[in-house]
Amino acid sequence: MSVTISIRHAVKRYGSVTVIPDLSVNIREGELFTLLGPSGCGKTTLLRMIAGFNSIEGGEFRFNDRIINDMEPGKRDIGMVFQNYAIFPNLSVRKNVEFGLKYKHMSREDMRRETDRFLQLVHVDQYADRMPERLSGGQQQRVALARALVIQPDVLLMDEPLSNLDAKLRVEMRTVIKNIQKQVGITTVYVTHDQEEAMAISDRIAVMKDGVIHHCGEPKNIYQRPADLFVATFIGKSNLIDARLKAAGGRAVLAFKNGYETEIPGVREEELRDRDVTVSIRPEELLVQLYGKDSSPAGLKATIKDSVFLGSNTHYFVELETGEDVEIIQESEIDSIIPPGSEVNLTLKAQKVNLFDPETTLSLMKGVKNSTDLPAGRDGQ
Repeated sequence: MSVTISIRHAVKRYGSVTVIPDLSVNIREGELFTLLGPSGCGKTTLLRMIAGFNSIEGGEFRFNDRIINDMEPGKRDIGMVFQNYAIFPNLSVRKNVEFGLKYKHMSREDMRRETDRFLQLVHVDQYADRMPERLSGGQQQRVALARALVIQPDVLLMDEPLSNLDAKLRVEMRTVIKNIQKQVGITTVYVTHDQEEAMAISDRIAVMKDGVIHHCGEPKNIYQRPADLFVATFIGKSNLIDARLKAAGGRAVLAFKNGYETEIPGVREEELRDRDVTVSIRPEELLVQLYGKDSSPAGLKATIKDSVFLGSNTHYFVELETGEDVEIIQESEIDSIIPPGSEVNLTLKAQKVNLFDPETTLSLMKGVKNSTDLPAGRDGQ
């Protein structure tokens, strides 16, 4: 059975150091929910609190309506997949997977049937009689996944499960994990520092820093309308440029230091006034135009410093005339790359730009969907 995980005002301390000061979130039944953030942000600490491996200094943790704060890990009905696989080297693949079933009081025939079913689910049934040392890293991780799932837990917890694999295997395994999670329908909490991995597999992502969730939502919204500057710069790449927002007859006009102005849709009405802003522009949201001999188009004048050809895309590294460095991603042309030293003019895909308050670092844009799914009356607000 899958469950909803409700966390209210969680607090975690190590001595005098507070790692998680006050965290609340709902993880929906059957979803793949990812805790994403840099090292030391508290994501693994929170996962271990859910598992029962870390003490809880404050707050309330529930599986559905059952409070689990003081429940022993073995009674929480969880499956766990670790970074280092943690499979038994002295047991065959089959015996590794059926290990947890020994405590389920199942008949030998039922144990074998369930073990075979999950070996097939993760596509390692042909290696059932092999020892772990004869498996690749990806195959060992599949065994670890089958062992966690075969006991049919209420919750699956995954702590950086792909970080020890090479790049190609990581891409393969994240597809495997996503597909199996959907087939089984188990509530899954996944920890990673890899933004691309989180974007590829998650139903929702909680972006964390210093024990605080800065943005919780679907991958597309987090990327396109980040809640603050930390999220904008942590998820993907982002160019940050200082500019001035001007209110012009109910329109939002963005004025850059060189005099270039462009209208920006999507600014919230209550934030529309003359003010300094920080502009976040993704590399793919800048358009490049070469300067002609007699042309002086409106835009940000810049000079190409370097370029990197990456097949379908070319990355350009440019310096604005104001001295700011910017990265641009453009679709590669068939026979030409703009050479270093070239003067170019940059314009924006204005509908995709994000504006932030320089002091609070919070977004000024409409469409930010930042929800931890806290039901009214139960989050202390």
